[in-house]
Amino acid sequence: MPETIPADSVGLVKPRVLRFDQPLRLSSGSVLPSYELVYETYGELNNNKSNAILICHALSSNHHVAGYHSMEDRKPGWWENVVGPGKVIDTNKFFVACCNNLGGCFGSTGPASINPATGKPYGPDFPIITVRDWVESQARLADALGIDKWAAVAGGSLGGMQVLQWAVDYPERLAHAIIIAAAPKLTAQNIAFNEVARQSIRTDPDFHDGRYYEHGTEPRRGLRIARMLGHITYLSDDIMREKFGRDLRNGKIDFDYDVEFQVESYLRYQADSFVGKFDANTYLLMTKALDYFDPAEKTGGDLTAAFKSARTNFFVVSFTSDWRFAPERSREIVKALHDNDLNVSYAEIKSTQGHDAFLMKIPYYLDIFKAYMERIERYAENNSGKGR
Repeated sequence: MPETIPADSVGLVKPRVLRFDQPLRLSSGSVLPSYELVYETYGELNNNKSNAILICHALSSNHHVAGYHSMEDRKPGWWENVVGPGKVIDTNKFFVACCNNLGGCFGSTGPASINPATGKPYGPDFPIITVRDWVESQARLADALGIDKWAAVAGGSLGGMQVLQWAVDYPERLAHAIIIAAAPKLTAQNIAFNEVARQSIRTDPDFHDGRYYEHGTEPRRGLRIARMLGHITYLSDDIMREKFGRDLRNGKIDFDYDVEFQVESYLRYQADSFVGKFDANTYLLMTKALDYFDPAEKTGGDLTAAFKSARTNFFVVSFTSDWRFAPERSREIVKALHDNDLNVSYAEIKSTQGHDAFLMKIPYYLDIFKAYMERIERYAENNSGKGR
């Protein structure tokens, strides 16, 4: 971390924990009798709580969106580029919340948590979680915070899918939906990538059918491969060529199977830094949630019909180099929303960073995002209850 906290950072933040004793019936039919959600908040609620924004995180992210956990913490929250005083989501104007999703491994109840029925970690007994289940738990978090309606719900990638589900399930509880680098459902190719990642974990000798906690092990090899595969899909060919090309680490070919190319070194570094920080069972759950997401499933594949209940305003963003959730997938969403005569703003950002572009400091992207946030700011001010 810098010697001094940057002026445009929310600064030092502490996660909070909420326990819910009301049972949560999941899409699978399973029931969580109780659970905990870890969350962080930034900024202050206004008089009528009309300036609240919920951020939904992506697959390997968590509740730590902005700021630092300690003065020794060298890595800020994952959306530090966007959230903070004077930034796109300005914490001088908005109250921002984000929770670690159920099934996560950063404090919310998940596979590594103790199952009260057995006194051991849930492991593979933790039920499959869907995007709809996450949204239901987030709605309960909103209730606990006293927020009847979010000024906006925002998210990128898997987070954007949660935003779509919010618009379908709770149309009266959000004024704006911000969907970035997302899709209405996964393609067969994306499901295939996820399955390869899951198989790399499940076939690791240290996986022990998901009960590796009890054996004092973790499927490090499988999780490393899963992370490497995932990271390849997050980057574009252009950015990989720009960063690495075919550069050799030692300037020459060694004719062996050790690391020779810079891109190999990069992928191994990403894998090594992931293992030990992320739980393998959580990775399995998150990828399954991705696979299962399909708001049009109940309408026979008709996405327009799926959004019939939506009432909110939409801001949809895609990136030209994102081949995992390509712009045409966002345009599918936009068309279905327009078919329902909904108010939609759409931006297709020219980029080279691939799927990870939504996390990057791309000036045009941040400028457009900030312009839309000014609209949400006006909504918050008009409903703040000042002078009443």
